[in-house]
Amino acid sequence: MIETNISSNVSQYDKTLFVPGHTACAGCGQSLAAKLVLEAAGKNTIVVNNTGCLEVFSTGYPNTSWKVPFIHSLFENAGAVSTGVESALTHLGINDKINIIAQAGDGGFADIGLQAFSGLWERGQNILTICYDNEAYMNTGIQKSGLTPLGTITTTSPSGNLKFKKDLVEISLAHGCVYVATASVHLPVELQRKVKKALSMKGPKFLHILSPCPLGWKSDTSLSIEIARLAVETGVWPLFEYENGSLTNVRKLKKLVDVEEYLKLQGRFKHLLDTEDGKNIVEQWKKIVEQKVKKYNLLEN
Repeated sequence: MIETNISSNVSQYDKTLFVPGHTACAGCGQSLAAKLVLEAAGKNTIVVNNTGCLEVFSTGYPNTSWKVPFIHSLFENAGAVSTGVESALTHLGINDKINIIAQAGDGGFADIGLQAFSGLWERGQNILTICYDNEAYMNTGIQKSGLTPLGTITTTSPSGNLKFKKDLVEISLAHGCVYVATASVHLPVELQRKVKKALSMKGPKFLHILSPCPLGWKSDTSLSIEIARLAVETGVWPLFEYENGSLTNVRKLKKLVDVEEYLKLQGRFKHLLDTEDGKNIVEQWKKIVEQKVKKYNLLEN
């Protein structure tokens, strides 16, 4: 019976494109997101990856959890390297048969790698770019990034981050990306639908995936999916799609959950609920949510 189960498991892993054995932390939202993306993209996919947490899923040849061609780039240049991949495939006449995904975490995308991704978008290349957003430089010590939310405690903002997140969606839209969408790991079917939709369109695409990180968010490893769900239901992380610059789809909410329900599950925000100054920041969060509700018409009529 034991041998049968082992054989069954091996067969299962042979069929999937992202397998166990990587060194991601327990409860890692990014590893789940990567698995869902690869399942949707299929085996005819090449992944180009900036240095970051995604790199730990490939611990050095021949040991890797990626069962597709995987290029570990430097921290800043997945956009440039994927450009070379696309050029090579075009020269071979097979560009329309293979998906190219250029990806990074929030620091590697919104900060260090933004210039190369900007160039990729501006050139109009047929590449899906993905930001797995865990809202800090988690693999190098939980330092603040350009996508770290207001008030967040990190090792470089020990009293709480004073800045708002960069708006990568607006930046990508300004570059003329043909498809731009947000996604969350607690809705796997929707996430995979968006990956397939993006890959069906020709030109530069951008998918922004919220990826809870128990280590940096100081949350229980069993709560990653619940936290992702609350991010959406509080309006902190609205889910939507743009096609050729037009807003085409929004996941509507019947009602808004109080943003404090999202914050209280994460130790990185504990000070916001315990101090008067922190409560003032929470009020700013609520104003940001109000703006998002209005901008995307999030609530059902």
